Amino acid sequence: MDTTNAPQIIEHLNKSLNFTPFVTRWIPGTAKFVLCGQPPKANGIIEILQLNKTELKTLSSIEQPKGIKCGQYLDNLFAFGDFDGKLKVMDLETRKITFEVKAHDQIINSIDTCYNIGAPEIVTGSRDGCVRVWDPRQAAPVVSLEPVEKDVIPDAWSVAFGNSYNDERVIACGYDNGDIKLFDLKQNQLIWDTNVKNGICGVEFDRKDIQMNKLIATTLESKINVFDLRTFNNGYASLTHEGQKSTIWGVKHLPQNRDLFATQGGDGALNIYKYSYPSQRQIQDAEGKRKGVIGKLELLNKQDVCQQPISSLDWNTDKLGLACLCGLDQTCKVVIITKLNLY
Repeated sequence: MDTTNAPQIIEHLNKSLNFTPFVTRWIPGTAKFVLCGQPPKANGIIEILQLNKTELKTLSSIEQPKGIKCGQYLDNLFAFGDFDGKLKVMDLETRKITFEVKAHDQIINSIDTCYNIGAPEIVTGSRDGCVRVWDPRQAAPVVSLEPVEKDVIPDAWSVAFGNSYNDERVIACGYDNGDIKLFDLKQNQLIWDTNVKNGICGVEFDRKDIQMNKLIATTLESKINVFDLRTFNNGYASLTHEGQKSTIWGVKHLPQNRDLFATQGGDGALNIYKYSYPSQRQIQDAEGKRKGVIGKLELLNKQDVCQQPISSLDWNTDKLGLACLCGLDQTCKVVIITKLNLY
């Protein structure tokens, strides 16, 4: 890896916390971000922090009855899931809860939202093995994907929306047994599943609001799995790359360039990758059917930013290369990644 002309990862600001943070998200269109987690008392906390010259200033702090494991913006509202299996949607300015439901029997591990086209929806994945899709205008789930076997229930570790254009919408679910499932909400059926042999810690489409293009799943034992979703032929073309020597807790694509992404290392390292497409994305197989061709991954740079796993990362949609992240060492940081405009 030649890093002379590579993007540089610069720590801009940091702050020590008195709770364990699990999720950080930029407030759209501002220099503020939300930080959620669990203090030692096992209740929940939502803090709003602002970039203020040379420091991170805490603007407000909202307590919740249970620890918060995951969260995501639903337009101008904040949706989050807690350790008790409750899903809440809150207006952080007025602190008013606009939607609350007991979504799962156990902790909600992962959440994602979609509101650009069609109904606003929230997808949740839980330790009870269920993945459910919610419309905040009704109390019952729109879709509930539940495990068939009750003996061994796989833990739903990660969920993501994708293919959300016109009236299409797909969810990707990653489980602790290595299963990845794609479920089409329009057809109301499972369209593809596979197993990558390691628990899926993070899953993300490169863009939510386009025809599904690429899906990246990060796993235990330092694997990054990339799937090209444009051409289906008994499955999708894929590659497996060994990242840092630890669990990769999640993946975040750059909003301004879908072929660049960052991975959250279990060793506290932040890795920046570039995906390059092949010269031909489709070829014909022996039977004359179209078959996808996978490209290649290139590690642009890496930097140790935390002493323990990076639990959450979020890119700023307005400023290229600006990101906030938090780690299990009870710190949150704002980092700047340079030269991303060159790719």
